[in-house]
Amino acid sequence: MDLLALEAKNANGAEPEKKPAPRPKPKPPKKAKRIVYFEVEIVDLKTKEKLLLLDKVEPTATVLDIKALFHKSYPKWYPARQSLRLDPKAKSLRDEDILQTLPVGTTASFYFSDLGPQVTWGTVFLTECAGPLIIYLMFYFRLPFIYSPKYDFTSSKHWVVHLACMCHSFHYIKRILETLFVHRISHGTMPLRNIFKNCGYYWCSAAWMAYYINHPLYTTPYYGMQQVHMGLYIFLFCQVGNFSIHVALRNLKSPGSKAKKIPYPTKNPFTWIFWLVSCPNYTYELGSWIGFTVMTQCVPVAFFTLVAFIQMTVWAKGKHRSYLKEFRDYPTLRSSILPFIL
Repeated sequence: MDLLALEAKNANGAEPEKKPAPRPKPKPPKKAKRIVYFEVEIVDLKTKEKLLLLDKVEPTATVLDIKALFHKSYPKWYPARQSLRLDPKAKSLRDEDILQTLPVGTTASFYFSDLGPQVTWGTVFLTECAGPLIIYLMFYFRLPFIYSPKYDFTSSKHWVVHLACMCHSFHYIKRILETLFVHRISHGTMPLRNIFKNCGYYWCSAAWMAYYINHPLYTTPYYGMQQVHMGLYIFLFCQVGNFSIHVALRNLKSPGSKAKKIPYPTKNPFTWIFWLVSCPNYTYELGSWIGFTVMTQCVPVAFFTLVAFIQMTVWAKGKHRSYLKEFRDYPTLRSSILPFIL
């Protein structure tokens, strides 16, 4: 009896068998977001004629993507040759602008204009610099049909003439090497017609100053070798400074990036001028030509320096305004090209 009672007690006191926990119901799959496609209409800027209608353009498409689609329908207008804008009087859109970020609805109209045949900026820079280098040497070696026949292939007796040739050649060889190995050019192309204007200016200026510096009747500077040496020191100092700025600007951008940053001085003392000016590359370029003017005491060189200063001031002011517009924390102490002056 006791044994039976004990078994019954154990049976009654046993824990009930646990039921398995119910499995959580799987969450319903998220509904894919509906993509709103754009309809893009491309209209000729001059004639207002509808050139192309693109439907189902993705909202993440860039202006460059739209240019590529337009190029498929009109092969003669490659992307670099196209200018697209939202309004006939507005500025051209940038290639990296995204469609959905533009102030347009799902139906967008772009106004197209032909920029004409294009050429890369690297080609332009190389052509601009190679011309003056070759032209100056033609006058230096006094090739026939330049001066009187009795002076053909003769050499000047003045040391400053040879020094000027070395400085002029060094300047343009430096610019060619910088174009090939230092500069990261953000703008891809420029109109082909501009290369004739740019080269005409540089080539004619080089011929004008070379004609007088290498002329058989050229007279040396008024203060002699002291003036020549002073001009040489200014020239060399500014050439090193100009190169230092170009390297600093190159290091500011990573390859292929178009992101803009504020340039600041580095450990190189030649870059410390960044504390005072926005475009010290133009400041040093101006100083180089001032040094060359002092060294040669030649009116055409002085005139070229003045014109270059006016043009570089225009470029520097535009760059300075761009910095102030894009960066709220841009240093307020900086001037455009000349510290505290301009």
